[in-house]
Amino acid sequence: MKGATARGVAVRVIGAGVLAILAVLGARALTAGPAPLPVKAPAQAQGGFQDWVRRMEAKGIQVSAGVWDIQTGRALESHQPDLALVPASVTKVLSTYAILRTWKPDFQLETTVYGDLQNGAVKGDLVFKGGGDPFFTTERIFTLAQDLRRMGVQRVTGRIRLDQSAFDAQRYGNGWENTSSDTTPPVVPLSVNFSRDERGAIVADPDRLAVETLTRVLADVGIIVENGPGGGANRKLLDFRSPPLRMLIQDINKFSNNFMVEMLVKRFGDGSWPRGIARIQAFYKEQFGLGPDKVAITDGSGLSKNNLLSARTLAIVLRGAVNDFEVGPEMIASLKVIGGEPWKLRIKDPNLARRIRCKTGHLSGVTTVCGLLQTPDGKQRIFAILLNGNSHEEDAWEQVSRWAN
Repeated sequence: MKGATARGVAVRVIGAGVLAILAVLGARALTAGPAPLPVKAPAQAQGGFQDWVRRMEAKGIQVSAGVWDIQTGRALESHQPDLALVPASVTKVLSTYAILRTWKPDFQLETTVYGDLQNGAVKGDLVFKGGGDPFFTTERIFTLAQDLRRMGVQRVTGRIRLDQSAFDAQRYGNGWENTSSDTTPPVVPLSVNFSRDERGAIVADPDRLAVETLTRVLADVGIIVENGPGGGANRKLLDFRSPPLRMLIQDINKFSNNFMVEMLVKRFGDGSWPRGIARIQAFYKEQFGLGPDKVAITDGSGLSKNNLLSARTLAIVLRGAVNDFEVGPEMIASLKVIGGEPWKLRIKDPNLARRIRCKTGHLSGVTTVCGLLQTPDGKQRIFAILLNGNSHEEDAWEQVSRWAN
């Protein structure tokens, strides 16, 4: 958001919806690691699957990969499909599907506002209690402020106060110490604009950013915060709801948004990362018979290199989503589509356009991709590739292109 103020961003995106502000913030600020240049997958890759595997392993790259029939689940080609490797951002497939299946597509998170409203004035503090809304942006705060103004709020005699008690004190995920943790802000239950400033940079004090933004937007709609004596009765004024979960999940998987998914994971665990992860693992044990040894994760985004998943585990989950009438359409629609949609995609191959829906992952020494593909004769497949070692994105997409053609 270079050269723009947060207020300016709100003006530009009001009415544009969820996708606009994410585009303004920029893909690099929302993904694990720097975005590589666009990759053109070869339309006619040479050799076969085993030749590709041998070349990868000759370079010291560990491979877990396979392609499965979407109807029967039968493996058509695979290599070490049960080998658990670092998955990077394809971890989001597991975390978002478990949360979507449990909470359902229309689920919303609430930010609750408290204050003692008397004759147009909130006596004492106006309190905002965060509930884990990962999309609490300037645009949406403007709507909240208008709601307060319609209730009759004209001024606040005290100050703006945040209640961050919905989450525990852990602000960074387990296993982020040796990875790209600087790409994700501290995770707190009330976080404004993804805890980033007008340039998209992570702020050192997310609470200060939240208070300043709330105060400014309230003033924009005619509510003055006087910053006088605090206190006041703790009476609920309103609950302000997030966009529905189906929209949040779409933004998470289309943009590989680490911050948003970790907000949901903590809320999924009633404010605790370990409880959120344990609940995801319990879901897969109950629904698919995949124990913690198969779903070995410590976060929801894939930033941690302690996460371990196999190609088969990813394929089982994706096939389960495809056959899930209740939430499967929303889950599959959240995957990136190669060609034909307005999001910035790294893969630029017209030959694959509209025939691949996928989630990609990138960390230092990690290249992953999984999803669905359709062959030229209309057959549908589930695929997953995990490469650990000195690999590049084109290494994975060479084989995806071969399977798709």
